[in-house]
Amino acid sequence: MSAAAEADARALAVFDVDGVLADVSHRLHHLEARPQRWERFFQTADRDPLLDEGASRLRAALREHDVVYLTGRPERTRRLTERWLARHGLPTGPLLMRDDDDHRPARWVKREVLRMLSAEREIASVIDDDPAVVAVLEADGWPVELATWLPHSSTLASAQERQGRT
Repeated sequence: MSAAAEADARALAVFDVDGVLADVSHRLHHLEARPQRWERFFQTADRDPLLDEGASRLRAALREHDVVYLTGRPERTRRLTERWLARHGLPTGPLLMRDDDDHRPARWVKREVLRMLSAEREIASVIDDDPAVVAVLEADGWPVELATWLPHSSTLASAQERQGRT
């Protein structure tokens, strides 16, 4: 088998960013404010500390799989996110993001993207910190794991599920 064919045969390990690789807790106050400061929340993502457990799992996954990021972050944060990944020594892509005007709950966005990905490649694993995302993907039969190394906040849950923002 050629190197290109072998690379195409590798299954995908799918990683969320916020709460799996990036510690967003320092910027949640922007979402707790009234009115919520969404642009500030996203603009300060470049200051997120790296979550060592997530980074360790990603690096381990790279040994056997191709890694794809599937994040609820809006497309307009692509450059900031790629720079953050590079600064922390992680691959910068493929990076799958929600359209800027897509405010569906994260669970439906991620389910749709996984279905498209699986038409081309096998999905070996999915790691996400959102219990609602994990529940939907698990019910669909995906090999999904709930990231528990950063406690999931109710503020972030609201942003992901009720407001479809991240």
